Amino acid sequence: MACTTVLVGKKASNDGSTMIARTDDGHFDVKKIIVVEPKEAKRVYKSVISHAEVELPENPMRFTASPNVEPGEGVWAATGINSANVGMTATETITSNPRVLAADPFVNAIPPKTKRGKWTPGGIGEEDFVMIVLPFVKTAREGVLRLGELLEKYGTYESNGIAFNDENEVWWMETIGGHHWIAKRLPDDMCVIAPNRQGLDTFDLDDALGAKKDHLCSEDLREFISDNKLDLNKDGRFNPRKIFGSNTDADRIYNNPRAWFMGRYLCPDSKKWEGEGADYGPESGDIPWAVVPDRLVTVEDVKYLLSSHFQGTPYDPYSGKDTGVRGKYRSIGINRTGVMAICQIRPDVREEIKGLEWVCFGSTTFDAIVPVYTNVPKLPAYLSNVEATVSTENFYWSSRLIGALADENYPSCIQHIERYQSKTMVEGRRLVAEFDRKIGEISDASQVEALAVKGNNEIAKMAKTETDRVLRNVLHEASVNMKNGYKRADN
Repeated sequence: MACTTVLVGKKASNDGSTMIARTDDGHFDVKKIIVVEPKEAKRVYKSVISHAEVELPENPMRFTASPNVEPGEGVWAATGINSANVGMTATETITSNPRVLAADPFVNAIPPKTKRGKWTPGGIGEEDFVMIVLPFVKTAREGVLRLGELLEKYGTYESNGIAFNDENEVWWMETIGGHHWIAKRLPDDMCVIAPNRQGLDTFDLDDALGAKKDHLCSEDLREFISDNKLDLNKDGRFNPRKIFGSNTDADRIYNNPRAWFMGRYLCPDSKKWEGEGADYGPESGDIPWAVVPDRLVTVEDVKYLLSSHFQGTPYDPYSGKDTGVRGKYRSIGINRTGVMAICQIRPDVREEIKGLEWVCFGSTTFDAIVPVYTNVPKLPAYLSNVEATVSTENFYWSSRLIGALADENYPSCIQHIERYQSKTMVEGRRLVAEFDRKIGEISDASQVEALAVKGNNEIAKMAKTETDRVLRNVLHEASVNMKNGYKRADN
């Protein structure tokens, strides 16, 4: 799957929180957000795609997940926050090169040779990662180490980037071939901009194999690189992107421009992104994995980035002017996104409500994002009660309808969309502040959960009201613009 990721360190955010966020760009996958309770856990997890069976630890924790609604290819839980306030998003599909994949091949499932035969299991992948990792880790670092152990044991059949966060740290992890992996702690004052490519461009291998302070990797990574002559760097540098990544035309056109737009937004003053003498252009392959933003970053910034379509550039597909390059590059906000979530772990609230998940369904360009407290027994039906049948009684399908109608009628609908997105953000923030305050005043800890549930219900009620309103507005604009619209005066 093709996705885009943004990560924010605690000293890069406006409120001291850590954030990990990703668009889950599938194939119009029908999504919902739910809470998975420990009593629902199984001791053995079975992968649908690879037929792998993974024995799970005892004592799982409660966590949120955004699974596929329609059965067929497994859970695909996508993203979530557990009751220890650890967030996870999995996965960003990344790129590799033939040298790596030949040295450590993917572990693919092998179908039976006869009708009565059995599958030979493959490795684990995006379908599985959240379900077999998130319920069992109490820090972001533990998330990396658990998934690393599983990759070494079972292997994988694809190249993926995975993010973890807790109150203090953000970690980014990349798979290398079938069994190897590499991970780095994001410096607190930086943001990651990751668009479907091997992202890491600096790495301290000595630290990863020694003190393990800010870097982690497979124990045999140094020998793996040397034995297979993978290092293309010069002058003693260690750039993982040049060792494990690709440098293809697809990267140049499909991936790099997204990093360029995000860097341009986060660092408009400290770097030059356009014109003569620019530090980076849309197709540059050396745009950094992480940047120090020119100002502190908010949830609104992350939502904007993951909804963007090259606004303010000649490449905007919605531009009213034919620039000759309009729509040349793949937008970040696209039509087939199932869910986009921002896992935010906050420092200045009660432990029980540190985890706040901001959720957006459908095409992020047109749809709103709403926050929910995650450490609760269930989430509002408007967010979680989603079926394959289209219905305006849930946030997912209403969001999909809004996007499909507004896209074809962008000039007349965009003001409705912008007002909708602003109103839901304002009201969502207001309600979170209100319930943060109420929960902070409670002396009886047993009441916290019930009040968090009430807060979520108020947020969902607000979201439905505003979503129904904008759906009516964009439906009106789309109806007015139908090709069979005629008036008697037209004769």
